[in-house]
Amino acid sequence: MPQTSAEPTRTTPAPLSDGERVPLYSPEFAADPQATYRAMRRRFGSLVPVDLVPGVPATLVIGYRTAVEILNDPDHFPADARMWEREIPDDCPVKPMLCYRPNALRTAGAEHTRYRQVTVAGLAGVDLYQLHSRVERIAMPVINTFCADGSADLLSQYAYPVIFTTMNAMLGVPADLGERVATGMAQVFEGGDTAVAGAQMFEDALYDLVLLKQREPGDDITTRLVQHPVQLNDEELMNQLLTMYGAGIEPMLNLVLNTVLLMLTDQRFAGSLLGGSLSTRDALDEVLYTDPPLANFCMTYPRQPILVDNVWLPAHQPVVISMAACNNDPAIGSGAFLDNRAHLAWSTGPHGCPAKSAAYLIVQEVIEQLLDALPEIELAVPVAELVWRPGPFHRALAGLPVVFPKSPPLPMPF
Repeated sequence: MPQTSAEPTRTTPAPLSDGERVPLYSPEFAADPQATYRAMRRRFGSLVPVDLVPGVPATLVIGYRTAVEILNDPDHFPADARMWEREIPDDCPVKPMLCYRPNALRTAGAEHTRYRQVTVAGLAGVDLYQLHSRVERIAMPVINTFCADGSADLLSQYAYPVIFTTMNAMLGVPADLGERVATGMAQVFEGGDTAVAGAQMFEDALYDLVLLKQREPGDDITTRLVQHPVQLNDEELMNQLLTMYGAGIEPMLNLVLNTVLLMLTDQRFAGSLLGGSLSTRDALDEVLYTDPPLANFCMTYPRQPILVDNVWLPAHQPVVISMAACNNDPAIGSGAFLDNRAHLAWSTGPHGCPAKSAAYLIVQEVIEQLLDALPEIELAVPVAELVWRPGPFHRALAGLPVVFPKSPPLPMPF
């Protein structure tokens, strides 16, 4: 999508001083990202010079149409980071999230096609009807651990254990490996000082999972990856699993919490908890527009300098799509979220999420199990007291404390 134009152009991010790049890692950005996106748009237009962490520049795409063009142009904007990472130290906290990996998310061309067909085949074996029942069987006992207390933190006591256990069941992961995966993955997403060590812990646990399924196959996604006719090697298998976990637990966890928060604080949805007209799916779609769990992601790396929207993007430097900003671009936004699923929360183009149907089902079921069991649930603190976790990629609450009338344990129907 190279352009020519008589209008003045600028280059990002190379010539800009640190003071001219917007930090995506600050608590201030985490607390009110939409205000930052609006300020970005006024100052920079559709392409913004940012720092992912101190000293790691990137270009953030906040224009919807520009993002769609980039995401559908893998020839000019491949997802392969190998040239970029040559200049990045190993202890860089965002390197584990951005670096090349032999999987469908971080490759281009024929290599990407090869990995994606294995991933799609592994996911295709998931029975959505059985998945619905599985989430119910997992969620109800978890609710019973706190329903008699009258209060809970929905992050640590509900959403995390339910999402995590569901993903482990889909992938065929035993509990001991699952704990190692969870700890390592959380450190990677935080992007802090422990990110590199967390990435190593994450990878080691997944290698052990591959070896386990080679010895003891089962009816699970990992086994289908291991047995696929393409015959990926152990490193490739580990990296497909890494993508599934990374795209599964943290984003779904944040989507559950962000959606519950909307439903508890917006009267259009709060009324529906006790019989109103708007559904959980309506709330999900609105959150995917306004507060997507992966706010800034879908990294690409131009093969050569390229002119986009009168900005020269340097070769091999990260171009990051802000799904949160693009979805709310005034150039396309009507404010009509319900029954409108043209958002970028699942990405689009050759790297669009292949697990969208399963993710929708899981998140919706996790929310509805909670609200069916505890229909009078309310926030335990004012919205302004909720804390959002800093980080360049996610839109994530540090906790979601709630209160509700104490309830006896739910009867188990199975």
